Amino acid sequence: MGVGAQRSWASKVNRWIRSLIDRNTRCYPLGWIGRGSLSLLLCGLVGLMSGCQPLLQTTRQDPAIGQIVLSTLQDPKTFNYALNQEFPSIFLFCFRGLTQEIGNTGELQPDLAESWEISPDQTQITFTLRSGLRWSDGMPLTADDVVFTYRDVIFNPKIPAESQAGLRIGADRQLPTVKKLDDRRVQFTLAEPFAPFLSATSGPPTDIVILPKHKLAASIQALDEKGNPKFLSVWGTDTDPQEIVVNGSYLIESYRPGERVIFRRNPYFWQTQNGKALPLIDRIVWQIAESTDSQLLMFRSGDLDAIGDVRPLRPEYFELLKREEDRGDFSVYSGGPWSGSTFITFNLTQAQNDRGIPLVDPIKSRWFNNLAFRQAVAYGIDRPRLINNIYRGISEPQNSPISVQSPYYLAAGLPTYDYDLNRARQLLESAGFQYRGSALWDAEGNRVEFTLLTNAGNKIREAIGTQIREDLAKLGMQVNFSAVNFNTLIGKLNDSRDWDCVLIGFTGGIEPHSGANLWTSTGSSHMFNLAPQPGQPVIQNWQASDWELQIDRLFAAGAREFDPAKRKPFYHEFQRIVQTQLPVIHLVHEIALMAVRDRITGLKYNGLPSWGLWNIQELELRDRQEQ
Repeated sequence: MGVGAQRSWASKVNRWIRSLIDRNTRCYPLGWIGRGSLSLLLCGLVGLMSGCQPLLQTTRQDPAIGQIVLSTLQDPKTFNYALNQEFPSIFLFCFRGLTQEIGNTGELQPDLAESWEISPDQTQITFTLRSGLRWSDGMPLTADDVVFTYRDVIFNPKIPAESQAGLRIGADRQLPTVKKLDDRRVQFTLAEPFAPFLSATSGPPTDIVILPKHKLAASIQALDEKGNPKFLSVWGTDTDPQEIVVNGSYLIESYRPGERVIFRRNPYFWQTQNGKALPLIDRIVWQIAESTDSQLLMFRSGDLDAIGDVRPLRPEYFELLKREEDRGDFSVYSGGPWSGSTFITFNLTQAQNDRGIPLVDPIKSRWFNNLAFRQAVAYGIDRPRLINNIYRGISEPQNSPISVQSPYYLAAGLPTYDYDLNRARQLLESAGFQYRGSALWDAEGNRVEFTLLTNAGNKIREAIGTQIREDLAKLGMQVNFSAVNFNTLIGKLNDSRDWDCVLIGFTGGIEPHSGANLWTSTGSSHMFNLAPQPGQPVIQNWQASDWELQIDRLFAAGAREFDPAKRKPFYHEFQRIVQTQLPVIHLVHEIALMAVRDRITGLKYNGLPSWGLWNIQELELRDRQEQ
């Protein structure tokens, strides 16, 4: 992101914050907040109930316990890292990789590996593990675990590991080979130089963690009745937490579906700080909230220690909480542009299931695969209204699949789709669609109607979905908007593939290749045209389009170059293809906003990391410091 762009963002946020501070703390009428949105109305009611009264003070904790309470909007879907496709997840707390990306800078540092060496031809990387590493059950963590994780799990063709796509190298998409040199040294051999390799080893939230061979190897060798490794069904959320062996700063103490996950300090975690063993906080309660509105109520009543740590605060929450910092004993942080993205995408697959039935209604499939249709939808979404009403005017339109913090982000020269109903109607009519009164019909006489899904409880996405339904109604489209349970949504995207259009988000970062599982044609998160996946229901006649294959080639070429200047043209062209073909329609760049109790110290917050508490093992409680 250029200096000028950074100053523009900073100026907007500063003006906004000053305007909030200048306001007094009177209770605002509902009309100031509302405009018909249920979630905003609830926020207004909360303001009336407690905005003029003293807040309940901080979290109700015994300082001797050393506990903090956080929250998430959905139950975990799995405790098996290789099957995880959600954020946030338990792996943020429980597992580590060979390397770690420093959250607030994007720089790479050693983690489970204390060092690495790269051969002169850049095709061999040798990692040396730290001495004395142990799993949470006390067993040694050695090179055998690293080889097992990569060779037997991540590179296993029968396991749909999310991170596999990011390590396929070159035009032939070869995976590296890995071998043990001794108990502490592991050597990877690559088919050709591959610049993103070290970043791919950096652990949560998006990259590869190390798994325990002594607990999981048997499930790789054993096969079920379908010939799949039994590994695909181990470490589900019904597993006794005592069986989950980890190498991160916390282990799972207990899990009660629909209520909470409790994490307890891992006594064998390797890291120290100023002579103290980490983590510094003994226990974390990860409360499962029904919605972002519930999270706000919990935070204001003192039952949560942070809000906005896994996704930026909703702007109206920021406005409310900013006025209450002093009396609420918390601070609100603004971290600049958030690295994640929010978009809608249509189901473009033209494949059939094992019975030869199309996965997508052929009538709808013709619409979705018509570029003019997707472009019309992009022109038909009123992003200025979305930004003004839902984001309080402090976000900006998003036009790129690469995070603004990345040196490969293309700030100018991309196709854009500013709100233009006339242009949208022209595109539809040029593609054979026609209007009968105010309704849109295709050339075969079918009314244009489809379902837009998002995850329930995320009130900002629910508000966006409601507006998109209203916006596209102006183009004559009947959009049936529905918010469903997050795990149900993931099941539709990955298993049944039974969906039309989805509103969802994706984590970002410095390295473009970290999104390979979304953007390469065989990636396990390539949701808009998901290829056959190991362990998933059989599909027939899947194929990638020419532009998808071109993205594959660009990712392979960009990864081959180590010089950032030589890598840029490949990722710039990738961004142009995405904005031209519109497999996803990006919406807004959000501002990273988070509120945290003042008793928590050691925060390192900006908009780059997907998780605001990325250095959780270093966080400390002020009341324990003072004992």
